[in-house]
Amino acid sequence: MNISEFDYVLPENLIAQLPADKRENSKMLVLDKNKQTLEHKHFFDITDYIDSNSILVLNNTKVLPARLYGTKETGAKIEVFLLEAQNKTNYWSCLIKPSKRVKPDNIITISEELKVRPIKRLEDDGEWLVELIHEGDLFEILHKVGNIPLPPYIERKLKSDELKQFDMERYQTVYAKDEGSVAAPTAGLHFTQEILEKLKAKGVEIVYVTLNVGLGTFRPVKCENILEHKMHSETFEITQEAADKINCAKEQGKKLIAVGTTTVRTLETAYQKYGCIKACHDHSELFIYPPYEFKVVDKLITNFHLPKSTLLMLVSALAGKDFIFNAYKEAIKNEYRFFSYGDCMLIK
Repeated sequence: MNISEFDYVLPENLIAQLPADKRENSKMLVLDKNKQTLEHKHFFDITDYIDSNSILVLNNTKVLPARLYGTKETGAKIEVFLLEAQNKTNYWSCLIKPSKRVKPDNIITISEELKVRPIKRLEDDGEWLVELIHEGDLFEILHKVGNIPLPPYIERKLKSDELKQFDMERYQTVYAKDEGSVAAPTAGLHFTQEILEKLKAKGVEIVYVTLNVGLGTFRPVKCENILEHKMHSETFEITQEAADKINCAKEQGKKLIAVGTTTVRTLETAYQKYGCIKACHDHSELFIYPPYEFKVVDKLITNFHLPKSTLLMLVSALAGKDFIFNAYKEAIKNEYRFFSYGDCMLIK
């Protein structure tokens, strides 16, 4: 399968630079994969499409303020983008820009409380293993000196404290709990506590899993043949309570609605590894593309994804590639807003 089959042209003005004024005011394109129909709605209508015969599964990961700005002893400015802690130590993998200016043991000062010591280069694209040298609680320090790691297609020419605080709030789901992601599970950004309460009142079971979203979520597939693509690895966790509820719901014939592609990959990975949803702390490297038989997920709430991305391939596997691309054409025609801060679709 050729990568060109998953390409499309998106007008630049449709790449959302800011979210909707209110989370629930995002537009929502409803795709009925059986009837092959499209409906134009808003996210506040989501409660009309989910009933008590459903279980809703969300990813409660929390985005780290992982983008750090510092200086070398020479005064040269350096950006450090934290990726993942190595076995819960002070050693992290990270991206450093400009990478060529950095050598092992060249201390980068972020603030009085935090310094970064590069140890060794991991990849050619600027990835390093570093030691974070700090006094006090690291996460408290990161919240003081770090910046929310917005994706590269969201431009912030104005770096005001007000805008920084705005992104800290809106590039985070209202139910975010377990800190560890460097990108938001963006389908969840549309939910409000009020919508979640309305769904609970309808008898909808709501369950949380955790997958820490990595930088690979922004990286396009570069192989001509998508079968040659190597998927990035991301850690996930399913609690015993969540596993029991999901298995019970599936046995009862309830429809499972996943919120976001990260939730899909968590659930489908667990089923592939264990034959059911099992309490675990594991890694997912699952690459879902057409044709794929979904074992757990029935429906999906998701944003509009980048051309040639693994996320676009995943939704094509669920709804059918031609139907997805027809939906994207309709969304572009109706000026839906795309990507992380953009509008969403419900595939049912």
